[in-house]
Amino acid sequence: MTIGDQQLLKRMNRSVLLRLLRARPGLSRARLASESGLTKSTVSLLVRELLDEGWLSEAGTTVADGLGRPSTPLQINVGVRALMGVEIAVETVRLACVSLQGDVLHADTQALADSAPAGACAQVARMAAAAHGQLNALGLRLSSIGVCVPGAVDDCTGVVRFAPNLGWRNVSLLPALEEAFAAAGLPGVTVQLQNDADAAALGEYEFSGGESADPLIFVSCDVGVGAGVVLNDRLFTGAQGMAGEIGHTILQIDGPLCSCGRRGCAEAFFGSRALEREAPGAAHAAAFFGVLLQNLWVTFDPRAIVLGGKSCTGHRGLAQAAFEMVERHADAAGMPAPDLRIARYGELAPAVGAAALALHEYLRPLQPDARARRARAARDEYRIPSV
Repeated sequence: MTIGDQQLLKRMNRSVLLRLLRARPGLSRARLASESGLTKSTVSLLVRELLDEGWLSEAGTTVADGLGRPSTPLQINVGVRALMGVEIAVETVRLACVSLQGDVLHADTQALADSAPAGACAQVARMAAAAHGQLNALGLRLSSIGVCVPGAVDDCTGVVRFAPNLGWRNVSLLPALEEAFAAAGLPGVTVQLQNDADAAALGEYEFSGGESADPLIFVSCDVGVGAGVVLNDRLFTGAQGMAGEIGHTILQIDGPLCSCGRRGCAEAFFGSRALEREAPGAAHAAAFFGVLLQNLWVTFDPRAIVLGGKSCTGHRGLAQAAFEMVERHADAAGMPAPDLRIARYGELAPAVGAAALALHEYLRPLQPDARARRARAARDEYRIPSV
């Protein structure tokens, strides 16, 4: 076995232990060995490493195991590492710092001062630097920063292919963010970029507090409308990062004019700006919203559909009416509806999800991480095609 193989095997085994303890805090070393199938000596070695690195902590008291022998419960250590996530929305920038278990430690919301990419990066870096100071005051170490935007993102290159409501197209945002963070004096941690709805879906999935729902769909209804899909334990982003761009699926031919120039798009019915203009037509919007959720249900057969964004938090009747329509379709078909609920973190859902990006990859070492994907994309760009 090569050194690379040994390192990958160790990462896989560490991730198994971390995922077990995230789902079931309090397991002992012996129980971890039994549940994971790893040898007791391997578990003991890996637990010691994870304790030293601040991933795990031991309970102050021992308990008896199933055979009456004393054992020490283990749990994820929420007192050493923290994750930071930022959402660049159309009108707002939201930041959240969370623990490894998803507890919000610090949050900040500001109006977006400049929608140009350079201005947005500078504002995000200032907010992140201030938040880093808050984490330092709490004695916490920043492990990663995730950023999400309302548009299609190529996570191999860090390019925002298009974010129509920000007026961005083919913006190389990730390198600009990394430069802005470095200039602001932030530590050189992993920085990742993702679509806002995709990030929010990941936050709901990773920080579920129990067994994660898979598949899971997060529908974000803000100025724009988008969906994030977790499928088979990972984000489903599509070939070019454009999966889930449901805001411009056409629900009515020759319907109301959308910001994209077409008519009858989902955004034109229940995007937040559409609802502000057409408040008396909320019931009409809810009917179309229910149709969209019904179509997502039969397309992906998810265990859960989660709603978030300004349209849902500011118009609770809209979400409830849409949920009721899905349940009526389910009753008519004689099938159980998926779990239908509002985002656990409210308007912070995309920012919290962005914070979860690096954690999600760390716990799944067989998936190439963000830096590896970018390096591979850079190699492919300069590869001479065969003839």
